Amino acid sequence: MWSVLWAAVRSKAPYVTFPVAFVVGLVGYHLEWFLRGDPSGPAEEEKSIAEQREDRKLQEIAGEDLTKVVSLKDKLEFAPRAVLNRNRPEKS
Repeated sequence: MWSVLWAAVRSKAPYVTFPVAFVVGLVGYHLEWFLRGDPSGPAEEEKSIAEQREDRKLQEIAGEDLTKVVSLKDKLEFAPRAVLNRNRPEKS
């Protein structure tokens, strides 16, 4: 008898658990809305970290002349020697 009961419970489980989960979610949603209350007025949206970083970079370069850059010919070393010569044997 127990095996028949467990087989019936196992086969009907989705039909029982979905409505229970739905009711629990609905009650939780409304309870949270009730506890928090209505938002008063339009809330100012916060900027994301990426947007804040972009704004800060724009403010830093606002007064600089971006057309004046150092030529690659004037730079003595543009990449670290350790990176370029790591796997090369030293010339004797």
